[in-house]
Amino acid sequence: MYAGVRSYLLMTVGLFIYAFGWVVFIIPNEIAGGGVIGVAAIITYATGFPTEYSYLIINAGLVAAGMLVLGRGFGVKTLYGIGMAAALFHFLPAFISPSFIEQAVIPGNNLLNALIGGTASGLGIGMVFMQGGSTGGTDIVAIVWSKFNNISPGRVFIFCDLVIIGSILLLPGRSFEHVIYGYVEMVSFSYVIDLVISGNKQSVQIMVFSQHYEWIADRLVSDLQRGVTVIDSMGWYTKRAGKVIVVVARKNEANSIFRIVKETDPQAFISVANVMGVFGKGFEQIKTGKISWKKNAPEAEPH
Repeated sequence: MYAGVRSYLLMTVGLFIYAFGWVVFIIPNEIAGGGVIGVAAIITYATGFPTEYSYLIINAGLVAAGMLVLGRGFGVKTLYGIGMAAALFHFLPAFISPSFIEQAVIPGNNLLNALIGGTASGLGIGMVFMQGGSTGGTDIVAIVWSKFNNISPGRVFIFCDLVIIGSILLLPGRSFEHVIYGYVEMVSFSYVIDLVISGNKQSVQIMVFSQHYEWIADRLVSDLQRGVTVIDSMGWYTKRAGKVIVVVARKNEANSIFRIVKETDPQAFISVANVMGVFGKGFEQIKTGKISWKKNAPEAEPH
């Protein structure tokens, strides 16, 4: 019960930050943006079909696809995200005075406005993603695509919005300048999303050199439930054989590992290195988007 309330509360905060970035920095400066609303506007220009209907039809199709692939929980949170975002876009301007917007916006510098607006909206959407929700539109495309492929949501956003923002040139009243600032907003938006989402997934490889390696290894396994590898080593200066503990863990677990090592052996030597990616049990899973070939693979010959 508490976890569910906390999840929706964090989503609401994220949606507020997302809407704030658009209402204060992006919309007042007429900076171009991507998403389903951009596609709907292009459809209106080409066919005369009402924008709001296109927006609802496209989002309805994407929500259905998201629920089919990611489950009903995703669909419920997405519907909440779409409704709350729409409400915030409608009511937030009434609570923010024009004088505040004039002070927050940097007059004549749409580059900074695009950067700030993109950063704020990316932070907000990143928080929503972390709770398993979205605001519909290309959010769903990004999450579904990244579920089956080793491509971050931010990169999917870049690809979609490159096309959408560039197409805004077809709409009346838009200039190439709006497209350039739209691309600036898009890059900052996508970068911050990746930063928020991948921040908790960063991993480190820690090597511990200690004569008390057995005690340290036992505590790491029992206290942190982390796998430990012990390899042979030799100190070339002393010509003494020894053991080295190798641990791969999440970055936020590093301090706990340091504490255990120093409590067990204050003289231990520790080396820490960031790793680009860790795949396997307890970490990320390799996503290929293809059916596994393991069932048809020949069994390995015994050594």
